[in-house]
Amino acid sequence: MTERREAAIIRNTNETKIRIQLSIDGGELPSLQNAENTTGHESTRTDKNNNDNNDDETDHATQKSGSQEILVNTGIGFLDHMFHALAKHAGWSLNLYCNGDLHIDDHHSAEDSAIALGVAVKQALGKIQGVKRFGSAYAPLDEALSRAVVDLSGRPYAVIDIGLRREKVGALSTEMIPHVLKSFAQGAGVTIHVDCLRGENDHHRAESAFKALAVAFKEATSRTGKVGEVPSTKGVL
Repeated sequence: MTERREAAIIRNTNETKIRIQLSIDGGELPSLQNAENTTGHESTRTDKNNNDNNDDETDHATQKSGSQEILVNTGIGFLDHMFHALAKHAGWSLNLYCNGDLHIDDHHSAEDSAIALGVAVKQALGKIQGVKRFGSAYAPLDEALSRAVVDLSGRPYAVIDIGLRREKVGALSTEMIPHVLKSFAQGAGVTIHVDCLRGENDHHRAESAFKALAVAFKEATSRTGKVGEVPSTKGVL
């Protein structure tokens, strides 16, 4: 029987309260009951919130099919849209909820959500063995075209060039979009290169970048059938 690659985490700080349920291979979401608290802070969820559902579910980033369940609510609509696209095209099931200090700005919620998602991915993958390790993809969205390359290297590094021009897309500052990708790479312990090669519309440029990353990640995490084999000349990642 193939081992399920999944993780459930709670990450509470003075700036954000985050909970994530992730299944890399789609299907059912893992329970939050045994979720790892990655910060050591006590959970502030009330009894009403102590369940496996996204309390403040938003229709725009909610999708359920026979193979996936996706619920995303960070309080920032365009960020929800990007995480939704990432999960959908990577083949993940994902429930990501963030309650952050949006009365200050979007920085903490966007950054912390990305870090926490990366940590969940790292935990779900476990030891990097029996997978391709490398993945690359192009994804278009109308006039925009992006390229992403992924290495499950164990070394967090990100080179991001999306070339956004507007100050904001929806309620998300465009300066936060590359920062979100870098924060995700940091949490996941992976190397990513994401470039938007062309495009006139910043929404299209950003979305094509996330979709390209999703498809590249799906390839990198795909199983090779070589159980226990580490894809590295070092013999360890």
